[in-house]
Amino acid sequence: MTIHSIDTGLFKLDGGAMFGVVPKAIWQKLNQPDANNMCTWAMRCLLVEDDNRLVLIDNGIGEKQDEKFRGHFYLHGDDTLEKSLQKLGFTSSDVTDVFLTHLHFDHCGGSVVRRPDGALQTAFAHATYWSNEAHWNWATQPNAREKASFLRENIMPIQESGQLRFIDPSQGVPAALPQFSELLFVDGHTEKMMVPVLKYKGRTLAYMADLLPSTAHIPLPYVMSYDVRPLLTLGEKEAVLRRAAEENWVLLLEHDAQHEACTVQLTDKGVRLGETLRISDL
Repeated sequence: MTIHSIDTGLFKLDGGAMFGVVPKAIWQKLNQPDANNMCTWAMRCLLVEDDNRLVLIDNGIGEKQDEKFRGHFYLHGDDTLEKSLQKLGFTSSDVTDVFLTHLHFDHCGGSVVRRPDGALQTAFAHATYWSNEAHWNWATQPNAREKASFLRENIMPIQESGQLRFIDPSQGVPAALPQFSELLFVDGHTEKMMVPVLKYKGRTLAYMADLLPSTAHIPLPYVMSYDVRPLLTLGEKEAVLRRAAEENWVLLLEHDAQHEACTVQLTDKGVRLGETLRISDL
């Protein structure tokens, strides 16, 4: 098995929203904001190459949104999902599985493309798309707080294509995804977000999605304002980070524009950053 970092571009989000109750005087030292208080974040996905299977974990914002939408998030950088796949010698037709940690637009927007005639279709014609029923229902019947993050054009074409399959949390990792050793289900950021865990070259890796967006979010109080249950996130993050420190996990970071991965360590001040790593060096 080989894993690859898939960069889909950079975007900006409000720094205050990304760091919650943490004062700007502190967080601006960790991610320097621009004049509009916006900070730059990555949309880094993971590609798992395993024999004849090619599993893509998340897929960024995608290319189909209009300029007004894209302008809200200051999309920039030269990387796209398509370019990153091509650099590795793959196309969207080669992807066999699309694993969606959750259905917020910056994680699943690349799932669906718009044809020249304006119609929507799945971007990965030969892939199975993986979600779970509780989160799918949460996303397709959204609450007012999250409604702007769940875009129907990113979601409904997946179901309409017949390519969607649900994972049952009570059953653990489905037999069809042997690349994963474990799936963690967390409910603080959004209902039943999935954190996949992999065994790779003798190490345990966890793709942290929005449970840990960046190294700057390692201290427990650093919880995003986007989280629907921030106190629950705090407890979930504490449990996973403590386990990661004790078992020397590598944490793969979706939104950290500087660091692809890191380890954490236990200190007298709690869990703190260990070392930063590149995925290609694992």
